[in-house]
Amino acid sequence: MEKKKIMILGASNLQLPAIKKAKEMGIYTIALDRDPFAVGAKYADEFHQISTVDTEGIVVRATELGVNGIMTMATDMPVRSVAAVGERLGLNTISVQTSIDVTDKARMRERLERFGVPIPKFFSTRSFGEFTEAVNLISGDLVVKPADSSGSRGVYFLRERSNLQHLYDYCRQYSGSGEVIVEEYMSGPEVSVETITIKGTTHFVAITDKETSGPPHFVEVGHSMRSTLPNKMQDEICSVVDKALVALGVDNSPAHSEVIVTRDGPKIVEVGARMGGDYIASHLVPLATGVDMVEACIKLALGIRPSLTPTQSKGAAIRFITGVPGKVKRIEGIDTVCRQTGVNEVFLAIKEGDVVGKVRNSRDRLGHVIFQGETVTVAKVACANAVRRIKIEVG
Repeated sequence: MEKKKIMILGASNLQLPAIKKAKEMGIYTIALDRDPFAVGAKYADEFHQISTVDTEGIVVRATELGVNGIMTMATDMPVRSVAAVGERLGLNTISVQTSIDVTDKARMRERLERFGVPIPKFFSTRSFGEFTEAVNLISGDLVVKPADSSGSRGVYFLRERSNLQHLYDYCRQYSGSGEVIVEEYMSGPEVSVETITIKGTTHFVAITDKETSGPPHFVEVGHSMRSTLPNKMQDEICSVVDKALVALGVDNSPAHSEVIVTRDGPKIVEVGARMGGDYIASHLVPLATGVDMVEACIKLALGIRPSLTPTQSKGAAIRFITGVPGKVKRIEGIDTVCRQTGVNEVFLAIKEGDVVGKVRNSRDRLGHVIFQGETVTVAKVACANAVRRIKIEVG
């Protein structure tokens, strides 16, 4: 019998778990990436050098190859290409309109507001004049961000209403559409929610507690699972996320929803119609719950109903390695950390002689450590201690 064919958009480290898992499942795997040397290229059955946002080119290639499913992991903009192929070939994906609404933060907020989903007060701006006006219309602290970027790129915390031109220019450079969002700053615990929606019914897989670098850039520096928030609050969070997914039309897709628990209750930061990045879906979910979310999403893309029943209840945590700017002179502690009980993965993206800069977005992080523990507290403490043992000396 001929193998099922799945097309995976992206072949970087972020998509590698999906490529490997699909191969393991006996599925013919076709990977696309604009980088001919992407790490996943050598693992896929077939590789094509096509940008993941070249929607027209992807639709043509998917039609030629007769794929049975299409998916991406951890990145937002390829979701539009996934939906376009799904609509053309009748595959199990979200609609093209939904793909636009979940990858454009301005359109997303407009739709959520229309459906009464709790979100921060916001304005969408397309010029410096509109930006200045919006900044002055919201009292208190603000967050500005590009409408169509990810990974904390272009995000900035604003307290003083000064040097606005520089701030606008900084944020706008990360916006493909040129649109910049100004919104009220939300204070409170931040979580992300991993879900899979099958034929309109949403299944909640896990809630993750998040740690960020704080103002001004809010780069994510750690995640831990399962959430330690009270059960009643977790129920409220799930209710808000469910309303958001319905409002956005996410009916056949994984989703990664970010939420801040304000004094007025949970509010949506944003929703991605794809699996969570930062190793949340690929590593933390299975370590904490036993649910293989990557396999589940592959099956969903192929129209096969996945099993989402947890098989264990443990703790899992990831902490990202950061450093001070300079040229790396010496790195110590990696071998010691690798030998620790409970360590799942240690990764360092730098080597001696490399030059590192300030941490302004997720691409500036230097590596990570992932731990599994009997409880989330055990995993968090072990992970934090491990990161402290890794010494990066710069000069």
